[in-house]
Amino acid sequence: MKTILIQNTKIINEGNSFKGSLLIEGDKISKIFRDEVPGNILQRAEMLIDGADKWLIPGAIDTHVHFREPGLTQKGDFYTESKAAIAGGVTSFLDMPNTMPFTTSAELLEQKAAIAAEKSLANFSFYLGATDTNLEEIVNADPKKVCGIKVFVGSSTGNMPVIQNEVLEQIFAQSPILVATHNEDEEMIQLNIQKYKAEFNGNPIPIIFHELIRSSDACYNATARVIELANQYNTRLHVLHLSTAKELALFENKPPVEKRITAETSVNHLWFDDLDYEKLGAKIKCNPSIKKEKSRLALLKAVENGTIDTIATDHAPHLLREKEGDALQAASGIPSIQHALSMMLELAKKGNFTKEQVVEKMCHNPARIFGIEKRGFIRKSFFADLTLIDPNNPFSVESEDLLYKCGWSPLEGTTLSHRITHTFVNGELVYNQGVFNENSRGRLLEFMR
Repeated sequence: MKTILIQNTKIINEGNSFKGSLLIEGDKISKIFRDEVPGNILQRAEMLIDGADKWLIPGAIDTHVHFREPGLTQKGDFYTESKAAIAGGVTSFLDMPNTMPFTTSAELLEQKAAIAAEKSLANFSFYLGATDTNLEEIVNADPKKVCGIKVFVGSSTGNMPVIQNEVLEQIFAQSPILVATHNEDEEMIQLNIQKYKAEFNGNPIPIIFHELIRSSDACYNATARVIELANQYNTRLHVLHLSTAKELALFENKPPVEKRITAETSVNHLWFDDLDYEKLGAKIKCNPSIKKEKSRLALLKAVENGTIDTIATDHAPHLLREKEGDALQAASGIPSIQHALSMMLELAKKGNFTKEQVVEKMCHNPARIFGIEKRGFIRKSFFADLTLIDPNNPFSVESEDLLYKCGWSPLEGTTLSHRITHTFVNGELVYNQGVFNENSRGRLLEFMR
């Protein structure tokens, strides 16, 4: 077994930060040292990595990505987007079903996993998409292999079908695994579209009106509906990408192990608000929309107080030409996985929450909520999915450094303080200060259910 020793670093794990060292043997964490490393360990280590002045955390787990494969690979694929993930300290991802074809059966899940096994540098799993006609697939989903059931409630995005109310109830009543929901009220959205079409008399509707079309009320109504269903049927529910202050009142601020209904927000909803539309335009157009500053500030507070349980990216690349047009024409989605962890640590540096809470929301809680087997923590015998960070090595996000196939980011020109220097996946050093181990491949995640 290959032996790697990471020495004299600050280990951030399970609410604590301490100076220590960590030994990797094979694909697992073998030992964690709070004191000096014994001489026999130093002698047998095949690789020594100096972690002085750096932070060591569990590899981040992004529970909400759109890597676009199969069928939409002009925007991104498992190789390009996982490479960006690894450079950003993300070692595992859960990919959404709105690809071509939609991932709505066990057979299609297996096909998708086979592609990822050949191409992805990070570990992976996939949501089974819900439709009006695949309840049997949902009921028979393997809890140990399928991360969750993805349901678009009230509104479709990426052309996934909207679920009829009677089918939605059966999904909540019968799903054997976690149900993850995108919540926006389509009827309210359509009324808003008609309102602004009339107001602009057929002329282009400025991008800033996207926030008013896909409004806070549209989000709140749909989220209240799914929480009502989850309570009615005792469903394990994870609400995706909260974007409004109003929705937060529907959730509890206590540890996720004590919750049956948990909440995610995206790093983009914590970083951007409606004031950024003037500068960035459609580059920050996403669904649900980036809302007003008061919502962004409320979401930041909800991360700190425990109302929000996980931070994901909703990484959704589009070609720049697809982001052209007005509020109704420009594609919705933001590429963000390469810098999400650094963004969250930047927000922590500004005092919004602690670096330990960033690790909790991006590493520990994804593993807890989804029941991911032996990942998300720095613990003996857990898989050595690890990220080493230099907190005092600022860099500017530049287009030539982006690894996304789409080739752009709304962060271009932004300076971030925390640089990812090393990323380990299953004990392999996959990313080393800008250099990738191109032969390494991630694994299909397993779940403790």
